[in-house]
Amino acid sequence: MEQYAINGGNPLVGEVEIGGAKNAALPILAASLMTDETVLIENMPDVRDTAILLDAMQSIGAHVERLDRHSVKINGSHIHDVVVDGSLAKKIRGSYYFLGVLLGKYKRAAVVLPGGCDIGCRSIDQHIKGLRALGASVKIAHGMVTAEAQRLVGSHIYLDVASVGATANIMMAAVLAEGRTIIENAAKEPHVVDLANFLNSMGANIKGAGTDVIRIRGVQKLHRTEYVIIPDQIEAGTFMFAAAATRGDITVKNVIPKHLESISAKLVEIGCEVREFDDSVRVISKGPLRHTHVKTLPYPGFPTDMQPQIVVTLGLSEGTSIVTETIFENRFRYVEELVRMGANIKVEGMTAIIDGVSCYTGAGISAPDLRAGAALVIAALSAEGMSTVDDIRYIERGYEDFHLKLQKLGAQIEKIEGEREQQKFRLKTG
Repeated sequence: MEQYAINGGNPLVGEVEIGGAKNAALPILAASLMTDETVLIENMPDVRDTAILLDAMQSIGAHVERLDRHSVKINGSHIHDVVVDGSLAKKIRGSYYFLGVLLGKYKRAAVVLPGGCDIGCRSIDQHIKGLRALGASVKIAHGMVTAEAQRLVGSHIYLDVASVGATANIMMAAVLAEGRTIIENAAKEPHVVDLANFLNSMGANIKGAGTDVIRIRGVQKLHRTEYVIIPDQIEAGTFMFAAAATRGDITVKNVIPKHLESISAKLVEIGCEVREFDDSVRVISKGPLRHTHVKTLPYPGFPTDMQPQIVVTLGLSEGTSIVTETIFENRFRYVEELVRMGANIKVEGMTAIIDGVSCYTGAGISAPDLRAGAALVIAALSAEGMSTVDDIRYIERGYEDFHLKLQKLGAQIEKIEGEREQQKFRLKTG
């Protein structure tokens, strides 16, 4: 089984290029099926989740042509099945986007209940509520979600929770519904805005994306488009905290600084210098880091997907910090791995109380999920001595060439398999 071998203790210095946003790519790729014309999507991240989604699209008849690593042409004119392959769909959370896509276009969809990382209950009740409001009959049986409608009609929908997935699914179904749909308490995340912009480029009529009220006027059909996916704010934030934790100096390129404001603000608060440019951000970490308090919130608040990265960094800060998770109840599962590295963290319910230590020490650790896995790599890079990180398949779900990008910043990290390669790494870096 593949793992990362890491020899820590080196500041990360240099420039890193950020790829396309995974959380925008998944709904955009799915939504490309809503027209019978060919769609070109660029700046697609080449990660495990996008590969699985493209395979699932091909399994129902879509024509998928990879032009290069980050560009793909998709044609959905020959979809022969509205039942999405279970073995593929249940590997990723984003498979639920096929509900809104296929229901909107064909008035019927069946998708296996989605998988992804085990970070807590992620109910699809708001998706179901919204699709039912548009006139669909939605049932869950035998591990499948099935939605059917004679016709979809616009409706006024209030979401009990500002769910990104539900907002996207309802938006996709509503663009081909009759009449007008209003989504209140809509999610405001950048990837929701990116999906709306993509659908509008195909001829949809969506207004208000990025606010808590989205208005959609249904159209009869969508057409071809060429679209560039936004940069990944979570990948960017991960490298920003890697600079902080390793006392480094990293320029993160190809970003939208506006999307990173809550991350930048916390880095400044704990003692880093953050310089913003048109499409890049530089993080410099020189002196001791200070403690702070953090609460995860929907955008524009501090992202839940950045919570493990800031906890790793605060574990190396002076004083006591408190981090409160408000989105997913199992998000602190990685803390026991950090404690193995010398962290002093206590978890009480949805709150972590962090007493900073001077350094972490290398250990054998396992990634419990995507974002926590990346955070544990940061911890290992800042630690004294060698670490191994197992279950890196989680990390590769959402980070393209993670270890290669870190190597270019001066990290001693390699992807290895087996004891022999681990010994070679020890000899080379020892």
